[in-house]
Amino acid sequence: MAELVFFSGTMDCGKSTLALQMDHNHRARGRAGLIFTRLDRAGTAVLSSRLGLATDAVEVDEGLDLWDVVVTALTGGRRVDFVICDEAQFYAPAQIEQLARVVDELDIDVFAFGITADFRTQLFPGSQRLIELADRVQVLQVEALCWCGRRATHNARIVDGAMVVEGEQVVVGDTEGGAPGLVEYEVLCRRHYMRRMNSKAAHAAALSADVLPLELDACALPQL
Repeated sequence: MAELVFFSGTMDCGKSTLALQMDHNHRARGRAGLIFTRLDRAGTAVLSSRLGLATDAVEVDEGLDLWDVVVTALTGGRRVDFVICDEAQFYAPAQIEQLARVVDELDIDVFAFGITADFRTQLFPGSQRLIELADRVQVLQVEALCWCGRRATHNARIVDGAMVVEGEQVVVGDTEGGAPGLVEYEVLCRRHYMRRMNSKAAHAAALSADVLPLELDACALPQL
């Protein structure tokens, strides 16, 4: 029986790397598939990993009907044994429903990879629909780490070195950092997300004479 499986986790936990590995494993066994992605950090129509791996993919724009793409491939004589969907948090809820239809009516496995919640801790619409419809939701076992060394559970948006909690839900950035004024992201544990304390803020606070010793003892000084 085919399944719709949602592989979820924070940024930096290896979702895209796993998507690429899964595609490789299936193709190595003679299976053929389709790869979809949306707003990948490396550009349009590409699925990329921070490890430097990448492959071509179908770019999912707002009007793309994923059911139609799969059916067109099949009626054109192409084999489709599986479908991989990266950055699935950016898909529209209707597109998630199209993927569920691919599983149910075409008996094709669909593996979706994405972030569950945004920088405001609110569910992405695509992720919410996946949680509602998926046969399985699997949290990735490779844990991203907060600057303090604890397990990271939240994605923080950083602008000019400071964490922000307001703005558009979808703004493309990366955890690698960028030029001043550009958006970057940092994964934080819940404690430091709630305190709005990213690594740069923690480093500045640790150097301040106004910070209580208790706060400095509680968290290690980040290495910049």
